[in-house]
Amino acid sequence: MSYLVDFKNVSTVGLESSPVAEALAGLRANETRYFMNKYKHAFVVVPASEGQEIIEYVHRILKEERDISFSAKPLETSQFQVENIKWSYVFYQDGLEVNVMYTIDDPKKRAVGFTLSEGMEVPKELEEKFKFARQKSKLAGTIRGSFFVIKGEY
Repeated sequence: MSYLVDFKNVSTVGLESSPVAEALAGLRANETRYFMNKYKHAFVVVPASEGQEIIEYVHRILKEERDISFSAKPLETSQFQVENIKWSYVFYQDGLEVNVMYTIDDPKKRAVGFTLSEGMEVPKELEEKFKFARQKSKLAGTIRGSFFVIKGEY
């Protein structure tokens, strides 16, 4: 069942099993606010059980580009296109959010982003491979993020 994320009334719906559920909900709401303000796009997520294709897509890119595979359990996914960009999201139980920004007509503007919820440790799969920048968010507290550019075609 899909869930329309609300950034004004932050809810942990779908994320309750995460040890950092409140922070992860804030992170998800932060993404929602971005898409609503920039594109007027409503951010809808589905449980991981309904988003296996999205998870497989994101995991394939991670594996083929950087030989990364996470041990954390995916909780929710989202995939949509705004303008010429296809976005894919996976929210994990440990508080990690992975997003793929895949520009349809410009191979130079494709990337995978990692965002860590406040209170979570850097996943062992990313330790010493990426530097994380800190950012303050009214909805998510202090979040840390990093990314890499996608070189292949997906």
